[in-house]
Amino acid sequence: MSDGFRGLRLYNTLTRAKEDFIPLDPSNVRMYVCGPTVYDFAHIGNARPVIVFDVLFRLLRHLYGEDAVTYVRNITDVDDKINARALRDFPNMPLNEAIRRVTERTATQFHEDVKALGCLPPTVEPRATEFVLPRQDGRTDMVSLIQRLIERGHAYEAEGEILFDTASMADYGALSKRNLDEQQAGARVAVDAHKKNPADFVLWKQSSADEPGWEALFRLPDREVTIRGRPGWHIECSAMSAAYLGEVFDIHGGGLDLIFPHHENEIAQSRCAHGTEVMARYWMHNGFLQVEGRKMSKSEGNFVTIHELLHTDRFGGRKWPGEVLRLAMLMTHYREPIDFSVRKLEEAEALVTKWRRRVVGHEAGTVSAAFLETLSDDLDFARYLMLMNASDLPASELRAAAELVGIDLSEIGTSVDVQKFVDERLAFIRDRNWAEADRIRDELLKQGIQLKDGKDPVTGERVTTWEVRR
Repeated sequence: MSDGFRGLRLYNTLTRAKEDFIPLDPSNVRMYVCGPTVYDFAHIGNARPVIVFDVLFRLLRHLYGEDAVTYVRNITDVDDKINARALRDFPNMPLNEAIRRVTERTATQFHEDVKALGCLPPTVEPRATEFVLPRQDGRTDMVSLIQRLIERGHAYEAEGEILFDTASMADYGALSKRNLDEQQAGARVAVDAHKKNPADFVLWKQSSADEPGWEALFRLPDREVTIRGRPGWHIECSAMSAAYLGEVFDIHGGGLDLIFPHHENEIAQSRCAHGTEVMARYWMHNGFLQVEGRKMSKSEGNFVTIHELLHTDRFGGRKWPGEVLRLAMLMTHYREPIDFSVRKLEEAEALVTKWRRRVVGHEAGTVSAAFLETLSDDLDFARYLMLMNASDLPASELRAAAELVGIDLSEIGTSVDVQKFVDERLAFIRDRNWAEADRIRDELLKQGIQLKDGKDPVTGERVTTWEVRR
Protein backbone atom coordinates (compact mmCIF):
# COMPACT_ATOMS: atom_id res chain seq x y z
CA MET A 1 0.00 0.00 0.00
CA SER A 2 1.38 3.45 -0.94
CA ASP A 3 2.85 5.74 1.70
CA GLY A 4 0.53 8.54 2.73
CA PHE A 5 -2.66 6.64 1.98
CA ARG A 6 -5.38 7.36 4.55
CA GLY A 7 -7.94 4.66 3.76
CA LEU A 8 -11.01 3.82 1.71
CA ARG A 9 -14.24 5.74 2.20
CA LEU A 10 -17.55 4.73 0.59
CA TYR A 11 -21.00 6.29 0.48
CA ASN A 12 -23.38 3.92 2.26
CA THR A 13 -26.96 4.12 1.00
CA LEU A 14 -28.12 2.50 4.24
CA THR A 15 -26.87 5.42 6.37
CA ARG A 16 -26.94 8.11 3.64
CA ALA A 17 -23.37 9.04 4.60
CA LYS A 18 -19.79 8.52 3.47
CA GLU A 19 -18.07 6.13 5.84
CA ASP A 20 -14.64 4.63 6.45
CA PHE A 21 -14.58 1.15 4.95
CA ILE A 22 -13.61 -1.42 7.56
CA PRO A 23 -13.94 -4.98 6.26
CA LEU A 24 -15.17 -7.77 8.49
CA ASP A 25 -12.05 -9.74 7.57
CA PRO A 26 -9.20 -7.95 5.74
CA SER A 27 -7.99 -11.32 4.45
CA ASN A 28 -11.37 -11.97 2.80
CA VAL A 29 -13.13 -8.80 1.67
CA ARG A 30 -16.54 -9.80 0.29
CA MET A 31 -18.70 -8.00 -2.30
CA TYR A 32 -21.93 -8.97 -4.06
CA VAL A 33 -23.37 -7.16 -7.09
CA CYS A 34 -26.67 -7.92 -8.82
CA GLY A 35 -25.89 -9.22 -12.30
CA PRO A 36 -27.81 -9.36 -15.58
CA THR A 37 -31.03 -11.11 -16.45
CA VAL A 38 -29.90 -12.96 -19.56
CA TYR A 39 -33.15 -12.79 -21.49
CA ASP A 40 -31.72 -10.40 -24.07
CA PHE A 41 -28.39 -8.75 -24.92
CA ALA A 42 -27.11 -6.37 -22.24
CA HIS A 43 -27.79 -2.69 -22.94
CA ILE A 44 -25.56 0.27 -22.12
CA GLY A 45 -27.44 0.87 -18.87
CA ASN A 46 -26.43 -2.64 -17.74
CA ALA A 47 -22.82 -1.73 -18.43
CA ARG A 48 -22.69 1.01 -15.81
CA PRO A 49 -22.83 -1.12 -12.63
CA VAL A 50 -20.53 -3.71 -14.22
CA ILE A 51 -17.88 -1.03 -14.88
CA VAL A 52 -18.36 0.85 -11.59
CA PHE A 53 -18.03 -2.22 -9.41
CA ASP A 54 -15.18 -3.57 -11.53
CA VAL A 55 -13.26 -0.41 -10.59
CA LEU A 56 -14.09 -1.02 -6.93
CA PHE A 57 -13.04 -4.68 -7.29
CA ARG A 58 -9.71 -3.58 -8.76
CA LEU A 59 -9.21 -1.03 -6.00
CA LEU A 60 -9.99 -3.56 -3.25
CA ARG A 61 -7.53 -6.02 -4.82
CA HIS A 62 -4.90 -3.29 -4.89
CA LEU A 63 -5.50 -2.40 -1.24
CA TYR A 64 -5.95 -5.86 0.28
CA GLY A 65 -4.31 -8.24 -2.21
CA GLU A 66 -5.68 -10.07 -5.25
CA ASP A 67 -6.38 -13.25 -3.27
CA ALA A 68 -8.06 -11.38 -0.41
CA VAL A 69 -11.16 -10.20 -2.29
CA THR A 70 -14.20 -12.32 -3.18
CA TYR A 71 -16.48 -10.70 -5.75
CA VAL A 72 -19.78 -12.45 -6.52
CA ARG A 73 -21.93 -11.27 -9.43
CA ASN A 74 -24.89 -13.48 -10.24
CA ILE A 75 -26.61 -14.36 -13.49
CA THR A 76 -30.40 -14.23 -13.25
CA ASP A 77 -31.73 -17.00 -15.43
CA VAL A 78 -34.90 -17.57 -13.40
CA ASP A 79 -37.37 -15.30 -15.16
CA ASP A 80 -40.91 -15.95 -16.40
CA LYS A 81 -40.03 -15.04 -20.00
CA ILE A 82 -36.97 -17.29 -19.95
CA ASN A 83 -38.87 -20.11 -18.29
CA ALA A 84 -41.72 -19.94 -20.80
CA ARG A 85 -39.34 -20.00 -23.75
CA ALA A 86 -37.46 -22.95 -22.25
CA LEU A 87 -40.69 -24.90 -21.85
CA ARG A 88 -41.79 -24.02 -25.38
CA ASP A 89 -38.52 -24.77 -27.15
CA PHE A 90 -37.35 -27.77 -25.11
CA PRO A 91 -40.50 -29.40 -23.63
CA ASN A 92 -38.88 -32.80 -23.07
CA MET A 93 -35.74 -31.51 -21.39
CA PRO A 94 -35.20 -30.99 -17.62
CA LEU A 95 -36.03 -27.36 -16.80
CA ASN A 96 -32.55 -26.26 -15.72
CA GLU A 97 -31.00 -27.78 -18.83
CA ALA A 98 -33.64 -26.19 -21.07
CA ILE A 99 -33.05 -22.78 -19.47
CA ARG A 100 -29.31 -23.18 -20.00
CA ARG A 101 -29.93 -23.81 -23.70
CA VAL A 102 -32.13 -20.73 -23.99
CA THR A 103 -29.73 -18.39 -22.17
CA GLU A 104 -26.38 -19.71 -23.38
CA ARG A 105 -26.10 -17.26 -26.28
CA THR A 106 -27.05 -14.15 -24.32
CA ALA A 107 -24.87 -15.11 -21.36
CA THR A 108 -21.90 -15.73 -23.66
CA GLN A 109 -22.48 -12.40 -25.38
CA PHE A 110 -22.63 -10.65 -22.01
CA HIS A 111 -19.25 -12.10 -21.05
CA GLU A 112 -17.70 -11.05 -24.36
CA ASP A 113 -19.15 -7.55 -24.05
CA VAL A 114 -17.95 -6.85 -20.51
CA LYS A 115 -14.53 -8.28 -21.30
CA ALA A 116 -14.29 -5.78 -24.18
CA LEU A 117 -15.17 -3.06 -21.65
CA GLY A 118 -12.07 -4.01 -19.67
CA CYS A 119 -13.90 -5.74 -16.81
CA LEU A 120 -12.31 -8.54 -14.84
CA PRO A 121 -14.39 -11.68 -14.32
CA PRO A 122 -15.88 -11.88 -10.82
CA THR A 123 -14.48 -14.43 -8.41
CA VAL A 124 -17.72 -16.41 -8.59
CA GLU A 125 -20.63 -16.07 -11.03
CA PRO A 126 -23.52 -18.26 -9.85
CA ARG A 127 -26.60 -18.91 -11.95
CA ALA A 128 -29.94 -18.60 -10.17
CA THR A 129 -31.22 -21.91 -11.57
CA GLU A 130 -28.44 -23.73 -9.72
CA PHE A 131 -29.66 -22.47 -6.33
CA VAL A 132 -33.42 -23.07 -6.44
CA LEU A 133 -33.51 -26.51 -4.77
CA PRO A 134 -31.32 -27.94 -1.96
CA ARG A 135 -27.79 -28.64 -3.16
CA GLN A 136 -25.48 -31.57 -2.57
CA ASP A 137 -22.69 -29.25 -1.40
CA GLY A 138 -24.92 -27.74 1.28
CA ARG A 139 -24.61 -24.16 0.05
CA THR A 140 -27.61 -21.92 0.72
CA ASP A 141 -30.52 -22.46 -1.67
CA MET A 142 -33.82 -20.63 -2.19
CA VAL A 143 -36.25 -23.30 -1.02
CA SER A 144 -34.32 -23.91 2.22
CA LEU A 145 -34.09 -20.17 2.84
CA ILE A 146 -37.86 -19.83 2.40
CA GLN A 147 -38.38 -22.74 4.79
CA ARG A 148 -36.27 -20.99 7.41
CA LEU A 149 -38.41 -17.85 7.03
CA ILE A 150 -41.54 -19.96 7.58
CA GLU A 151 -40.06 -21.51 10.72
CA ARG A 152 -39.09 -18.13 12.12
CA GLY A 153 -42.57 -16.72 11.60
CA HIS A 154 -41.68 -14.37 8.72
CA ALA A 155 -43.47 -16.18 5.87
CA TYR A 156 -46.85 -17.76 5.26
CA GLU A 157 -48.79 -19.63 2.59
CA ALA A 158 -51.82 -18.15 0.84
CA GLU A 159 -53.53 -19.45 -2.30
CA GLY A 160 -50.57 -21.53 -3.38
CA GLU A 161 -47.98 -18.81 -2.77
CA ILE A 162 -45.40 -18.41 -0.02
CA LEU A 163 -45.23 -14.74 0.94
CA PHE A 164 -42.95 -12.69 3.17
CA ASP A 165 -44.81 -11.08 6.07
CA THR A 166 -43.48 -7.50 6.10
CA ALA A 167 -45.26 -6.72 9.37
CA SER A 168 -43.08 -9.34 11.08
CA MET A 169 -40.01 -7.13 10.59
CA ALA A 170 -40.04 -4.03 12.78
CA ASP A 171 -37.68 -1.93 10.64
CA TYR A 172 -38.72 -3.05 7.16
CA GLY A 173 -38.00 -0.18 4.77
CA ALA A 174 -34.78 1.06 6.39
CA LEU A 175 -32.75 1.06 3.16
CA SER A 176 -35.26 2.98 1.06
CA LYS A 177 -36.54 4.99 4.05
CA ARG A 178 -40.11 3.92 3.24
CA ASN A 179 -42.43 3.64 6.21
CA LEU A 180 -44.51 0.46 6.10
CA ASP A 181 -47.67 2.25 7.27
CA GLU A 182 -47.30 4.75 4.44
CA GLN A 183 -46.81 1.93 1.94
CA GLN A 184 -49.92 0.17 3.16
CA ALA A 185 -52.01 3.34 3.14
CA GLY A 186 -51.25 3.91 -0.52
CA ALA A 187 -51.56 0.29 -1.65
CA ARG A 188 -54.44 -1.19 -3.61
CA VAL A 189 -55.46 -3.90 -1.18
CA ALA A 190 -58.06 -5.42 -3.49
CA VAL A 191 -55.46 -6.44 -6.06
CA ASP A 192 -53.89 -9.02 -3.72
CA ALA A 193 -56.62 -9.83 -1.24
CA HIS A 194 -54.88 -13.02 -0.10
CA LYS A 195 -51.99 -11.05 1.41
CA LYS A 196 -51.91 -10.25 5.11
CA ASN A 197 -50.43 -6.85 4.28
CA PRO A 198 -50.41 -5.01 0.94
CA ALA A 199 -46.59 -4.72 1.02
CA ASP A 200 -46.05 -8.47 1.45
CA PHE A 201 -44.11 -9.97 -1.44
CA VAL A 202 -43.82 -13.36 -3.08
CA LEU A 203 -41.09 -15.80 -2.11
CA TRP A 204 -42.47 -18.76 -4.07
CA LYS A 205 -45.22 -18.58 -6.65
CA GLN A 206 -47.29 -21.44 -7.94
CA SER A 207 -46.93 -22.60 -11.54
CA SER A 208 -49.95 -23.73 -13.52
CA ALA A 209 -49.91 -26.97 -15.48
CA ASP A 210 -48.64 -25.22 -18.63
CA GLU A 211 -45.99 -23.14 -16.82
CA PRO A 212 -42.47 -24.31 -15.95
CA GLY A 213 -41.66 -24.93 -12.31
CA TRP A 214 -39.82 -26.88 -9.64
CA GLU A 215 -41.37 -29.24 -7.07
CA ALA A 216 -40.74 -27.77 -3.62
CA LEU A 217 -41.79 -29.15 -0.23
CA PHE A 218 -42.60 -26.61 2.51
CA ARG A 219 -43.33 -27.49 6.13
CA LEU A 220 -45.96 -25.05 7.37
CA PRO A 221 -46.99 -24.72 11.05
CA ASP A 222 -50.06 -26.91 10.52
CA ARG A 223 -49.15 -29.10 7.54
CA GLU A 224 -46.70 -29.97 4.80
CA VAL A 225 -47.38 -28.79 1.28
CA THR A 226 -45.67 -29.45 -2.04
CA ILE A 227 -45.97 -26.52 -4.43
CA ARG A 228 -44.85 -26.83 -8.01
CA GLY A 229 -43.67 -23.32 -8.67
CA ARG A 230 -40.78 -20.92 -9.08
CA PRO A 231 -38.98 -18.43 -6.85
CA GLY A 232 -39.72 -14.75 -6.53
CA TRP A 233 -37.07 -12.39 -7.87
CA HIS A 234 -35.72 -11.17 -4.53
CA ILE A 235 -35.02 -14.54 -2.90
CA GLU A 236 -32.50 -15.39 -5.63
CA CYS A 237 -29.85 -12.90 -4.51
CA SER A 238 -30.38 -13.64 -0.83
CA ALA A 239 -29.57 -17.29 -1.49
CA MET A 240 -26.62 -16.78 -3.83
CA SER A 241 -24.93 -14.13 -1.69
CA ALA A 242 -25.21 -16.30 1.43
CA ALA A 243 -23.97 -19.32 -0.52
CA TYR A 244 -20.60 -17.72 -1.25
CA LEU A 245 -20.21 -14.76 1.11
CA GLY A 246 -21.97 -15.85 4.29
CA GLU A 247 -24.89 -14.46 6.26
CA VAL A 248 -23.23 -11.04 6.67
CA PHE A 249 -20.71 -9.61 4.20
CA ASP A 250 -19.03 -6.31 3.41
CA ILE A 251 -20.46 -4.64 0.27
CA HIS A 252 -23.63 -5.05 -1.77
CA GLY A 253 -23.87 -3.09 -5.01
CA GLY A 254 -26.26 -2.44 -7.86
CA GLY A 255 -28.21 0.24 -9.69
CA LEU A 256 -30.22 2.95 -7.97
CA ASP A 257 -33.40 1.43 -9.39
CA LEU A 258 -32.83 -1.70 -7.29
CA ILE A 259 -33.04 -0.01 -3.88
CA PHE A 260 -36.78 -0.64 -3.75
CA PRO A 261 -38.15 -3.18 -3.86
CA HIS A 262 -35.31 -5.56 -4.74
CA HIS A 263 -32.60 -4.65 -2.26
CA GLU A 264 -35.09 -3.76 0.46
CA ASN A 265 -36.62 -7.20 0.14
CA GLU A 266 -33.24 -8.92 -0.03
CA ILE A 267 -32.39 -7.35 3.32
CA ALA A 268 -35.72 -8.41 4.83
CA GLN A 269 -35.35 -12.04 3.70
CA SER A 270 -31.70 -12.39 4.66
CA ARG A 271 -31.86 -10.73 8.05
CA CYS A 272 -35.02 -12.54 9.09
CA ALA A 273 -33.83 -15.93 7.85
CA HIS A 274 -30.42 -15.66 9.50
CA GLY A 275 -31.36 -13.60 12.55
CA THR A 276 -28.71 -10.95 11.78
CA GLU A 277 -28.77 -7.19 12.30
CA VAL A 278 -27.56 -6.53 8.75
CA MET A 279 -27.17 -8.39 5.47
CA ALA A 280 -24.36 -6.27 4.02
CA ARG A 281 -22.59 -3.53 5.94
CA TYR A 282 -22.16 -1.13 3.02
CA TRP A 283 -24.76 -0.62 0.30
CA MET A 284 -23.62 1.12 -2.88
CA HIS A 285 -25.77 2.23 -5.81
CA ASN A 286 -24.87 3.77 -9.16
CA GLY A 287 -27.06 6.47 -10.69
CA PHE A 288 -29.44 6.31 -13.64
CA LEU A 289 -28.42 6.52 -17.29
CA GLN A 290 -30.07 8.34 -20.16
CA VAL A 291 -29.05 8.51 -23.81
CA GLU A 292 -28.59 11.87 -25.56
CA GLY A 293 -30.74 13.60 -22.94
CA ARG A 294 -33.64 11.12 -23.00
CA LYS A 295 -34.58 8.07 -20.97
CA MET A 296 -33.42 4.98 -22.83
CA SER A 297 -36.28 2.85 -24.11
CA LYS A 298 -37.21 0.87 -27.19
CA SER A 299 -40.21 3.14 -27.76
CA GLU A 300 -37.90 6.17 -27.87
CA GLY A 301 -35.73 4.43 -30.44
CA ASN A 302 -32.59 5.04 -28.37
CA PHE A 303 -32.25 1.59 -26.81
CA VAL A 304 -28.69 0.51 -27.58
CA THR A 305 -26.84 -2.63 -26.53
CA ILE A 306 -23.18 -2.93 -25.57
CA HIS A 307 -22.72 -5.23 -28.56
CA GLU A 308 -24.11 -2.61 -30.95
CA LEU A 309 -21.77 0.07 -29.59
CA LEU A 310 -18.76 -2.20 -29.97
CA HIS A 311 -19.53 -3.77 -33.35
CA THR A 312 -21.95 -1.63 -35.38
CA ASP A 313 -22.37 1.98 -36.56
CA ARG A 314 -25.71 2.32 -34.74
CA PHE A 315 -24.51 5.04 -32.32
CA GLY A 316 -22.78 8.03 -33.84
CA GLY A 317 -22.26 6.31 -37.17
CA ARG A 318 -19.28 4.22 -36.06
CA LYS A 319 -17.97 1.51 -33.76
CA TRP A 320 -16.54 2.48 -30.36
CA PRO A 321 -13.59 0.73 -28.68
CA GLY A 322 -14.28 -0.82 -25.29
CA GLU A 323 -11.77 1.35 -23.47
CA VAL A 324 -13.50 4.47 -24.82
CA LEU A 325 -16.90 3.24 -23.65
CA ARG A 326 -15.41 2.48 -20.25
CA LEU A 327 -13.81 5.90 -19.84
CA ALA A 328 -16.97 7.68 -21.02
CA MET A 329 -18.90 5.84 -18.32
CA LEU A 330 -16.39 6.70 -15.60
CA MET A 331 -16.19 10.40 -16.41
CA THR A 332 -19.41 10.96 -14.45
CA HIS A 333 -19.31 10.11 -10.73
CA TYR A 334 -20.95 6.76 -10.22
CA ARG A 335 -23.69 8.10 -7.93
CA GLU A 336 -24.71 10.86 -10.35
CA PRO A 337 -27.04 10.46 -13.34
CA ILE A 338 -25.16 10.11 -16.61
CA ASP A 339 -26.10 11.36 -20.06
CA PHE A 340 -24.50 8.91 -22.46
CA SER A 341 -23.83 10.73 -25.72
CA VAL A 342 -21.69 10.73 -28.84
CA ARG A 343 -20.05 13.91 -27.58
CA LYS A 344 -19.02 12.18 -24.35
CA LEU A 345 -17.61 9.25 -26.33
CA GLU A 346 -15.61 11.60 -28.54
CA GLU A 347 -14.22 13.36 -25.49
CA ALA A 348 -13.25 10.03 -23.95
CA GLU A 349 -11.62 8.87 -27.18
CA ALA A 350 -9.53 12.02 -27.40
CA LEU A 351 -8.23 11.39 -23.89
CA VAL A 352 -7.41 7.74 -24.58
CA THR A 353 -5.57 8.74 -27.75
CA LYS A 354 -3.58 11.42 -25.92
CA TRP A 355 -2.65 9.07 -23.08
CA ARG A 356 -1.61 6.31 -25.48
CA ARG A 357 0.75 8.69 -27.22
CA ARG A 358 2.29 9.70 -23.89
CA VAL A 359 2.88 6.21 -22.49
CA VAL A 360 4.43 4.56 -25.56
CA GLY A 361 7.67 2.89 -24.51
CA HIS A 362 7.01 3.29 -20.78
CA GLU A 363 6.25 0.50 -18.34
CA ALA A 364 3.75 1.04 -15.54
CA GLY A 365 5.23 2.52 -12.41
CA THR A 366 3.76 2.70 -8.91
CA VAL A 367 0.38 4.24 -8.25
CA SER A 368 1.05 7.32 -6.14
CA ALA A 369 -0.66 8.17 -2.85
CA ALA A 370 -2.43 11.07 -4.61
CA PHE A 371 -4.12 8.74 -7.10
CA LEU A 372 -4.93 6.15 -4.48
CA GLU A 373 -6.32 8.72 -2.08
CA THR A 374 -8.53 10.22 -4.78
CA LEU A 375 -9.99 6.95 -6.02
CA SER A 376 -10.46 5.81 -2.42
CA ASP A 377 -12.66 8.82 -1.74
CA ASP A 378 -15.86 7.08 -2.85
CA LEU A 379 -14.40 6.41 -6.32
CA ASP A 380 -13.94 10.10 -7.14
CA PHE A 381 -12.97 9.55 -10.75
CA ALA A 382 -13.50 13.18 -11.80
CA ARG A 383 -10.61 14.24 -9.56
CA TYR A 384 -8.68 11.14 -10.58
CA LEU A 385 -9.10 12.25 -14.20
CA MET A 386 -7.65 15.67 -13.40
CA LEU A 387 -4.55 13.99 -11.99
CA MET A 388 -4.21 11.81 -15.08
CA ASN A 389 -4.37 14.89 -17.30
CA ALA A 390 -1.64 16.78 -15.46
CA SER A 391 1.01 17.77 -18.00
CA ASP A 392 3.86 17.03 -15.62
CA LEU A 393 2.68 13.53 -14.71
CA PRO A 394 5.38 10.96 -15.55
CA ALA A 395 4.35 8.54 -18.29
CA SER A 396 5.02 5.50 -16.11
CA GLU A 397 2.65 6.83 -13.45
CA LEU A 398 0.01 7.64 -16.06
CA ARG A 399 0.10 4.06 -17.29
CA ALA A 400 -0.13 2.74 -13.72
CA ALA A 401 -3.10 5.01 -12.96
CA ALA A 402 -4.87 3.84 -16.13
CA GLU A 403 -4.23 0.18 -15.32
CA LEU A 404 -5.63 0.57 -11.81
CA VAL A 405 -9.03 1.63 -13.20
CA GLY A 406 -8.94 -0.82 -16.10
CA ILE A 407 -8.29 1.53 -19.02
CA ASP A 408 -6.22 -0.23 -21.65
CA LEU A 409 -3.42 1.92 -23.07
CA SER A 410 -1.32 -1.02 -24.21
CA GLU A 411 -1.87 -0.67 -27.94
CA ILE A 412 -3.56 1.36 -30.62
CA GLY A 413 -6.96 -0.24 -30.78
CA THR A 414 -8.43 0.87 -34.12
CA SER A 415 -7.48 2.31 -37.48
CA VAL A 416 -9.35 5.45 -36.48
CA ASP A 417 -6.78 5.94 -33.72
CA VAL A 418 -3.91 5.51 -36.20
CA GLN A 419 -5.39 8.05 -38.60
CA LYS A 420 -5.58 10.63 -35.83
CA PHE A 421 -1.85 10.22 -35.25
CA VAL A 422 -1.17 10.46 -38.98
CA ASP A 423 -3.23 13.65 -39.30
CA GLU A 424 -1.50 15.17 -36.30
CA ARG A 425 1.91 14.34 -37.78
CA LEU A 426 1.00 15.89 -41.13
CA ALA A 427 -0.02 19.08 -39.31
CA PHE A 428 3.39 19.17 -37.61
CA ILE A 429 5.09 18.69 -40.99
CA ARG A 430 3.09 21.58 -42.49
CA ASP A 431 4.30 23.71 -39.57
CA ARG A 432 7.85 22.42 -40.20
CA ASN A 433 7.93 20.99 -36.66
CA TRP A 434 10.13 18.07 -37.66
CA ALA A 435 10.92 16.99 -34.11
CA GLU A 436 7.29 16.37 -33.19
CA ALA A 437 6.58 14.74 -36.55
CA ASP A 438 9.48 12.35 -36.05
CA ARG A 439 8.39 11.60 -32.48
CA ILE A 440 4.93 10.48 -33.62
CA ARG A 441 6.46 8.35 -36.42
CA ASP A 442 8.83 6.66 -33.94
CA GLU A 443 6.10 6.08 -31.34
CA LEU A 444 3.87 4.40 -33.92
CA LEU A 445 6.75 2.26 -35.08
CA LYS A 446 7.29 1.01 -31.52
CA GLN A 447 3.68 -0.19 -31.59
CA GLY A 448 4.13 -1.99 -34.89
CA ILE A 449 2.65 0.70 -37.15
CA GLN A 450 4.84 1.55 -40.15
CA LEU A 451 4.18 4.94 -41.79
CA LYS A 452 4.91 5.48 -45.49
CA ASP A 453 5.20 8.98 -46.92
CA GLY A 454 4.51 9.75 -50.56
CA LYS A 455 2.91 12.26 -52.94
CA ASP A 456 -0.58 12.43 -54.36
CA PRO A 457 -0.11 11.76 -58.13
CA VAL A 458 -2.64 14.44 -59.04
CA THR A 459 -2.10 17.26 -56.55
CA GLY A 460 1.47 16.54 -55.58
CA GLU A 461 0.58 16.97 -51.89
CA ARG A 462 2.22 14.82 -49.24
CA VAL A 463 0.16 11.76 -48.30
CA THR A 464 0.89 9.20 -45.60
CA THR A 465 -0.28 5.61 -45.56
CA TRP A 466 0.36 2.98 -42.90
CA GLU A 467 0.51 -0.74 -42.40
CA VAL A 468 0.94 -3.15 -39.53
CA ARG A 469 4.56 -4.26 -39.38
CA ARG A 470 4.85 -8.04 -39.06
